Amino acid sequence: MKKIIGIILAVVLVMGTIGLGAAEKITVKGSDTMVIMAQKWAEAYMNSNNAVSIQVTGGGSGTGISALINGTTDICDASRAMKSSEIKKLKERFGTMGVEIPCAKDGVTIYMHEDNPVDKLTMEQLKGIYSGKITNWKEVGGNNAKIIMYSRENNSGTYVFFKDMVLKGGDYAASCQNLPGTAAVVNAVSKDKNGIGYGGAGYSKGIKICDVNGYAPTKENVASGKYPLSRYLYMYLRNKPSGQMKKYIDWILGPEGQKIVAQSGYFPVR
Repeated sequence: MKKIIGIILAVVLVMGTIGLGAAEKITVKGSDTMVIMAQKWAEAYMNSNNAVSIQVTGGGSGTGISALINGTTDICDASRAMKSSEIKKLKERFGTMGVEIPCAKDGVTIYMHEDNPVDKLTMEQLKGIYSGKITNWKEVGGNNAKIIMYSRENNSGTYVFFKDMVLKGGDYAASCQNLPGTAAVVNAVSKDKNGIGYGGAGYSKGIKICDVNGYAPTKENVASGKYPLSRYLYMYLRNKPSGQMKKYIDWILGPEGQKIVAQSGYFPVR
């Protein structure tokens, strides 16, 4: 009798699987700046769409781009544009230039401790600090104290963006402390009265936000480009999306997905 019941249950499970169909799997990998937002997108979408299973992991934009080139992820999240050398590698392997999809806007934010009297810096002062030419807060109107710099690691798109925009391609100071994620940078600055760090606007909690060139990283200033560290956040694919992939990306770019962008502390693309 038990054997018969077991056979019946097995048949029911198989028939159920056939009836529902296997969910299509979409893998997303890359930007630490975007990972929380990407997880929220995936969770919200899967709650109303059981035809797809979405797996999201971080690791940094560089890690995501490498995974796209290696064929181990479907979507690469990146907080910087792909380099020409990376596009060349993608073309050599897959015969495609890839597809770039801007999905949100961000203002790379300068983090300071809440007790720091400095509330604004220029791009030139930021360059001086992170290149090691400005070493004391009193040089920029603050206390007589050594500046402690925190940065992302070099596989981070934000690290590359900051290096290009602020350091103009120059090197970070040797004393700059590289940390594995934006949350780690925020945590370090929140505990260090003389600390300074940078990262995505979505992580700006428990710290002081510093104006840059007289502008704060607000929705209006990022949209207009007045905030000098404004940027797009991207999704990269190997090919033009179709099927479930296209439906998911269209949803991200639509009202529901862009609402999650705003809820995550970033800014909609439209």
